[in-house]
Amino acid sequence: MCELRQGIQRRRQAQTASRLLVKYCGVDCQRAHRKQHKGDCKQRAAELKDEQLYGQGQERSEDDFCPICSLLIPLPMHEHSGFFACCAKKACHGCGLAAQRRGMLESCPFCRTPDPKDNAPVLAQLQTRTDAKDPVATMFLASQYYYGSYGLEKDVPRAIELYTEAAEGGSAEAHAALGKMYYEGEGVEQNQSKGIGHWELAAMQGNVTARCSLGHHEFDEGNYERALRHYLISAKMGCDDSLKTIKNMFAAGLATREQYAGALRGYQVAVEEMKSPQRDEEARAKANVAT
Repeated sequence: MCELRQGIQRRRQAQTASRLLVKYCGVDCQRAHRKQHKGDCKQRAAELKDEQLYGQGQERSEDDFCPICSLLIPLPMHEHSGFFACCAKKACHGCGLAAQRRGMLESCPFCRTPDPKDNAPVLAQLQTRTDAKDPVATMFLASQYYYGSYGLEKDVPRAIELYTEAAEGGSAEAHAALGKMYYEGEGVEQNQSKGIGHWELAAMQGNVTARCSLGHHEFDEGNYERALRHYLISAKMGCDDSLKTIKNMFAAGLATREQYAGALRGYQVAVEEMKSPQRDEEARAKANVAT
């Protein structure tokens, strides 16, 4: 469902819910008395929106799972996985190492396609999948235009166009990227309201980055209770930044001991569930190279 349709649907749901709070005996009655109930209706509509915002997206998106080991990829994902244009899949580094151990040194660990020798085949694969409306490939291609990678010239307008296509195709990651761009005015005219809208759509699909960003926004606005609700969700999905923020809020008296303890337990469970022998081995190998 495209962004416009999603927005229209949410407004209609809120309007319908608010209308159900009051029943009028006729049109004249509604015209005469609606002003008395308008404030309550708006308040209830806002409450229903919050129920959706905080009630949905409690678990990470399906796109965050490694397709080989079926485990969630640790955060930040770009540091713990590789993207393969041949199949538009993100495979964790642990599975990549396991594939190398089996002799697959120069091929995709998921679909076994040989690694391309230069950027041209990668871009061709991405473009083919983008033309086929693959939101994951479209999202990745958008990022290459945004950063000027894979031999492409940096082209922010083209990146925004592709991010939008990916978001309309259901990519929570694309919504999160658009949210940051509009909120901060990166390559587009700054529109914080529009940016927040993208973050909300992404967060309700389980995007951790967007959820944490909403927390930062609410915190900066002084809405500490709302910020904490976002941080509690993202911390329990394995977001280290959110957990640290909750710890600081606890130290400042903005969160309770129970809230911090609950976030810590949830974070530890999430991190433990993302571990595997292959990932541990890959992390040790990376640490040895660094030293």
